[in-house]
Amino acid sequence: MSRKCAICGKGQASGNNVSHSNRHTRRKWDANIQSVKIKENGTVKRIKACTSCIRSGKVTRAI
Repeated sequence: MSRKCAICGKGQASGNNVSHSNRHTRRKWDANIQSVKIKENGTVKRIKACTSCIRSGKVTRAI
């Protein structure tokens, strides 16, 4: 399953867990991706969009 926003392309970010003893282990942060129904050209379809795109109004939700 794709964890990428269909609007802005936001996806996983990677980095390190850093412990108190300063050991580094790789980790990832998942973007907050939601499956939403949108209205596009008069038809309703389902896409995956991040919550920042949903909140900012870049997505017109279908009811």
